[in-house]
Amino acid sequence: MPFLHSVLGYDVFDPSEVIPEFTADTGTKKGEKVDYALIKDDEVQILIECKKFGEKLSPKHANQLFRYFSVTSARVAILTNGVQYEFYTDLDAPNKMDEKPFLMLNLSDIDEHIVPEIKKLTKSSFDVDSIVDAAGELKYLSQIKKILDVQFDSPEEEFVKFFASRVYDGVLTVKVKAQFLEITSKALKQFLNDSINERLKSAIDSDVKANTELNKVLSDQSDGITSDNESNSKIETTDEEIEGYNIIKAILRQKVSAERIVPRDTQSYFGILLDDNNRKPLCRLHFNAKQKYIGLFNENKKEKRVPIEKIDDLFNFNDELLNTVSLYEK
Repeated sequence: MPFLHSVLGYDVFDPSEVIPEFTADTGTKKGEKVDYALIKDDEVQILIECKKFGEKLSPKHANQLFRYFSVTSARVAILTNGVQYEFYTDLDAPNKMDEKPFLMLNLSDIDEHIVPEIKKLTKSSFDVDSIVDAAGELKYLSQIKKILDVQFDSPEEEFVKFFASRVYDGVLTVKVKAQFLEITSKALKQFLNDSINERLKSAIDSDVKANTELNKVLSDQSDGITSDNESNSKIETTDEEIEGYNIIKAILRQKVSAERIVPRDTQSYFGILLDDNNRKPLCRLHFNAKQKYIGLFNENKKEKRVPIEKIDDLFNFNDELLNTVSLYEK
C-alpha cells in the first residue's frame, strides 16, 4: 500500500482508485480474486498480485494475473513480494499477458536507469500507449543485459567463435577454441576494467574543486597531525599525493560518499581514512622515495606495501580498496 500511494500516487483509501480483493469471473474460474486493481478513467489499468515478503517470485505466482488480464481492460500487471516488483504487459499477443516481465524493480537495490520508467506508471503520468511502446525495448534490453552478464562470467562457445572468427584466419580446431575461450574471457574483463577506469578518470578531471578542498583540509589538519615520533615534524603534501588521493577517492565513491574519505598526511606516508578514524585505514601512499608504494590493509588491519610504477597504477587496486571498505561497513 505505501508503494501504491507514495510511489504510484494512488489513494489507497479511495475505492474508486484502488480496489483490494478485486473479483472478475474468468470462464470456468468463478469468484477468484486478484489482490489489487488500480482504476483510472473508470477503467482497470493495473492488476497487482502480492506474495509474502521474502518469497521468491516464480511464474506460477502469476496464474491469476494471466487469467484476469484477458477479461479486464488492464494492459499492465504487477507481481510483487513487497521488495521485488515485476511488471508485465501484452507485447507477444494482444490481451494475453507475457510470460516474462518487461521491467523489474528491487527496492533494496534500485537501478537508477529504471526510475523514469516507473514514473510512467504513476497516476499523474499514466499513459498506457507510452508504457507499452517503451515496454518492448525494456524487455529485450533486460534480457540482453542478462545474456551479457553470463557471457562476461563464462563465455559460451558460440560467443567465443564470433570473436575468434573476426581476428583469427586459421581453422578453429578444438585447441584453438580452448585458447580463444581464455583469451575472450580476459579481453571481456579487461574491457570492463578499462571502461570503469575511464569513467573514474573523467570523474577526477571534472572535480575542479577537489584540489582546493583537499589543500584546505590538510591545512586545517597540519597542526594536529601525529604519527609515531612525528608530532613536531614538518609535513609537505605533494602534487602526486593529491593526485593519488583523488584517484583513491574516485574508486571508493562507488561504495561510500566522498566526504567520508579523509586524507591524513604524515612525514613518512600519506594516509587515507574512512570517517577520519585512525582505526579505519583505507590505504597509505608512500610517495616520498623514488620507488612508490601503495599500502593496502587486510582484515587484521595489517599493511602490505605494493610497488607501483606510476600514479595511474592505483586504478589496478579497485577490488582491494573496495574490499577494505566492505570490512568496515559490515
